[in-house]
Amino acid sequence: MTHGDPGAGNAGLDGATMGGFADGLYGSENLSARSYGKALMALAQADPRVVFLGADLTQPTETRLVRDKVAERFVMVGIAEANMIGIAAGMARCGDVPFTHTFCVFATRRCYDQVAMQVAYPRLNVKIVGFMPGLTTPLGVSHQAIDDVALMRALPNMTIVEPAGPEQVHAAVRAAARHDGPVYLRLPVSTGRPDESLPLRDLTIGVGEVLVRGSDIAIVASGVTVSAALEAARMLAPALSATVVNLHTVKPLDSALVAELAATHRAVMTVENHSVIGGLGAAVAEVLALGGLATRFAMLGVQDVFAEGGSTAFLMRKYGIDASAIVDRARELAA
Repeated sequence: MTHGDPGAGNAGLDGATMGGFADGLYGSENLSARSYGKALMALAQADPRVVFLGADLTQPTETRLVRDKVAERFVMVGIAEANMIGIAAGMARCGDVPFTHTFCVFATRRCYDQVAMQVAYPRLNVKIVGFMPGLTTPLGVSHQAIDDVALMRALPNMTIVEPAGPEQVHAAVRAAARHDGPVYLRLPVSTGRPDESLPLRDLTIGVGEVLVRGSDIAIVASGVTVSAALEAARMLAPALSATVVNLHTVKPLDSALVAELAATHRAVMTVENHSVIGGLGAAVAEVLALGGLATRFAMLGVQDVFAEGGSTAFLMRKYGIDASAIVDRARELAA
């Protein structure tokens, strides 16, 4: 296997400031113990079948550590995402467990046919790791994956996992590696050291996680919106008692938990860093409608529009998925 990435000092492929990502932030020596990069390295040490592929983005995808430590198991394909998926499929057929890495929008929309025909259709054991989901990028519409979950949900055999934060990343990586079949892992780009005081959390594919148990309204979230949902629950109390659920597995969805929430709360709402079409909210709505479960229901997310460049905080506020927006909608539902 060829170690194709020439390293941080090279101004060509994945150079020191390629795409504006500085070594000081994304270097392997600065990775937190809760980071994806460290989780990947632990996986490499535990399972010799695991191999790693990159598409010119080792720094923001935190793959520099495995590139440097297990170079013989790392392949840099360059800006060729469709080719990367094809290579990974071939490696999986040979018994490897490939993890591919790029931004979410390039891992899905750019090479969707290859993902469908070369990975999902033959149900190969390929893990597609996408970074910078939804509105968590200042780079504008070309880099904002607001449709990736919808695309991947539509593929038979595909599992979709989005951990709530750094405290759940290691568990998500382990769960993806243990799962026999295609997995789409949706992760934010790290922009600083995480809160080490938060307890580490496990993750079981297909089993939702109740973080706060309330009685009036159920707030269902995934990924970066989980922290916003928790903040909203604190803001609603004591006037409204909110349950907060981390539905980290968008597919297969924990339908039993959704049904329980509908039966035990006055209202259910979803909040997602994605379009309201085809994502977490749509998946929950399908369970409610097909199960004949009557409840007040709302979906917060990007409302069938393209967004724009801006900070994550600004975009989450503008497009109605921050804590204040959750509070406002929860109060309307419960009125």
